[in-house]
Formats: sequence, C-alpha cells, structure tokens
Amino acid sequence: MEIQPYLFFNGRCEEAIAFYRSALGAQELMKLRMKDAPPDPARPVPPEHVDKILHATLVIGNTHVLMSDGECRGDAAVHAGFSLSVTADDQPSGEKYFNALSDGGQVTMPFQQTFWTSGFGTLVDRFGVPWMVNVRHEEPAA
Repeated sequence: MEIQPYLFFNGRCEEAIAFYRSALGAQELMKLRMKDAPPDPARPVPPEHVDKILHATLVIGNTHVLMSDGECRGDAAVHAGFSLSVTADDQPSGEKYFNALSDGGQVTMPFQQTFWTSGFGTLVDRFGVPWMVNVRHEEPAA
C-alpha cells in the first residue's frame, strides 16, 4: 500500500509544478489537461479552462505527489490539517530545501537545530501548502 497526497491548486497547478521542480528536483511523471478528458455534457469544461491541469503526478524523492487545478475558482487554495514532510540526508540539504520552499511563502518556524536533529523548520509555501523540513536523525558514534 502507498498513500499519496493529492493537492488542488485552484488554477495554479502549472506554476506549482514548476516551483516544485526547481525547489525539490521534482520530476513530472504525468500531466493531463482538461481538454484531454472525454467530453461530458453534464459537466462541460469552460473554454478558459481547457488547458488547465486535470491531473498531474510528480515524483519527489521516493514519493508520488498528485495534483490538479481542481475547479479553477481562482481563489487561494486552502491546505489545512496536514503538512508535507521532507526528510533531508544532511543539514546543508535540509537548509537548501527549506530555503527553496519558503521562497515567496511564510516561515512558521525557522530552520534550526533541535534536540532531535541538526536541522528542522516549518513553513507554508507560496501555494499555501504547509511543509516540515527535517534532517535525518543520526545516532551519535559510540
């Protein structure tokens, strides 16, 4: 079994894909546009939405992140009740991911050493997605 987050960006999915490619090295596995779906007379696609993203799959590290433009209402996407968590192999990588994700977003806890790791911080990115960036814990050498 695999659990995959599915994020809706209210018309900003293309921008989010480019951002995550740059910030985290995400790879685009699949992208379908609204115009790629078979016509549904009960739910016609407005002409201004035909190029919006119906579904996309990104691979970030070992995780598939699914995303869509959703209903393209244009209002800010509300992502609440969860955080996506990045576990970096070392402190410099963690700081790099944290800084990249926080560009244009809001830092909620600065990236810093904690009692469990050499680096941890939290933020909400420019798309309203909450993130935790954590450096993998290493046991001290005996």
